[in-house]
Amino acid sequence: MKKFQVVTLFPGMFTGVFTNSMMWKAQKDGIVELSTINLREFGLGTRKQVDDTPYGGGDGMLLMIEPLWKAIEAAKQKDPTAKVLLMTPRGARWKQADAKAYSEADHGYIFVCGRYEGYDERILALVDQEVSVGDYVLTGGELPAMTIIDSIVRLLPGVLGGAESAVIESFSDGETLEFPQYTRPEVWNDMSVPDVLLSGHHGEITKWRAANSKKG
Repeated sequence: MKKFQVVTLFPGMFTGVFTNSMMWKAQKDGIVELSTINLREFGLGTRKQVDDTPYGGGDGMLLMIEPLWKAIEAAKQKDPTAKVLLMTPRGARWKQADAKAYSEADHGYIFVCGRYEGYDERILALVDQEVSVGDYVLTGGELPAMTIIDSIVRLLPGVLGGAESAVIESFSDGETLEFPQYTRPEVWNDMSVPDVLLSGHHGEITKWRAANSKKG
């Protein structure tokens, strides 16, 4: 069973994602274990402080090193071989090839979700990889973590409905976008399904699909 742990100030954001659709199925079938670690529980003092102003001045607040460090250590105690991924815009751009490689690895993952203006840089001593989902800034790392977890979990054996589902989809070869697909009815508002898909000629269908796939 592959374990996914998420260090976050907002564990409630993951409830809907982890309890529906393929995520729910993967857990029910014993394929994955999905859990969150509330960073606030490792906060300092009676107010459970997790952020402070940056040295050198500047707007905003940074997540403090001590709560982050303790939260990641707690996650490591549950899964000592897990790799730690930090969600950050400056990280490596996540790709389908990464999702495939991570799904095939024999260890779990700890996702660290930043907030506010960022985090104390010293936390990188515990991080195995910095990851980004695109060249834009979000209010926190929760949505990127959800995206990456979803992209990995759906590729685990037994999660998707058909054996070929993950093979023919977009970016399965690193660059090609999946061909157009259709289902019943054959005609809708004067728009028809391409004749070749109704022909039953598998060779022609294969050629049509190849011709109508696009390079990403």
